[in-house]
Amino acid sequence: MTDQTKYEFHVHGMHCNACILMTESELGDLPNVTYVRSNLKTHSVEVVGNFGDKTPEEIAEELTVPLKPHGYTVSVEKQQHVANWEDFKIAVPIAVAFAVLFVVLQKTGLVNLVNAGTVTYGTAFVIGIIASLSTCMAVVGGLLLSMSATFAKEGDKVKPQLMFHGGRLVSFFVLGGVIGAVGSAFTLSTSAAFTLSVIIGIVMLILGINLLDVFHWAKKLQPSMPKFIAKYAHGVSKFNHTLTPLLVGVATFFLPCGFTQSMQLYTLTTGSFLDGGLTMLSFALGTLPVLALLSFSSFSITNSSKSGIFFKTAGLVVIMFALFNLANSLVVIGVIPPIFNF
Repeated sequence: MTDQTKYEFHVHGMHCNACILMTESELGDLPNVTYVRSNLKTHSVEVVGNFGDKTPEEIAEELTVPLKPHGYTVSVEKQQHVANWEDFKIAVPIAVAFAVLFVVLQKTGLVNLVNAGTVTYGTAFVIGIIASLSTCMAVVGGLLLSMSATFAKEGDKVKPQLMFHGGRLVSFFVLGGVIGAVGSAFTLSTSAAFTLSVIIGIVMLILGINLLDVFHWAKKLQPSMPKFIAKYAHGVSKFNHTLTPLLVGVATFFLPCGFTQSMQLYTLTTGSFLDGGLTMLSFALGTLPVLALLSFSSFSITNSSKSGIFFKTAGLVVIMFALFNLANSLVVIGVIPPIFNF
């Protein structure tokens, strides 16, 4: 039986544009699937393939297998989204405690995370930590797991991981520096710098709201890398070559992670190769601990029973960063007086 049949299923666990790339890539690799297209708006996936005499329910279970490690499940029936407002009872106090610690560190001068509306290396590092644990970074984890599986079959586990992380850190510094250097080619006027700063703040605000996982309308607003670029970047992991881990590390710079893109956008305003490179390097270093843990274990915050609390806490922290950035941007152009005397 070679008939190709089209099916449409619901996907539970989709949060952002990275989820589209992840689900399409994983399902597209299945031998009996010839076409797959995910839809973030409807949280669904259209699949064309030859599944023999299997029922839609059996097919949904089969499609769930490669997606389950990434936090997705496929079903025939639409699953009701549960906002879990109860999580905020724990998430809010933790986020408030983080905010208090943040202010104390600023007042003592131990860590300078905010400086006249700019994103400092400390800020980039903290955002990197949050990004590495968020669903937006799931696609990078998927790349890492896919590449690891390919090389593990040949008994080579450590070297590819070191090449991946090394390539990622170096590429983020170099490519971040290139973006910064491009920014130096033209001088941003005060209004242009303010506009970019506000855009960065709004992108961060949208990312934070999405992490709360209670307002589905915000998912449609999240920016993403052009799909064809992201697909080519993701496809690199499928090649079995000595340099593949290095190339995959470089490719992560172009994947659809909103946090990465907000940092890239800020880097453009630095107007300096060194500042741009160090900003992106700081962000990459922030993502390193979790990605390194993922390299040598089955660690996944998405599958944790406490993931709802974590994501809501992270969302509140990101929203706080966004509001700091927007407020400081207004201070810089003189619209409002300084609010935070750091």
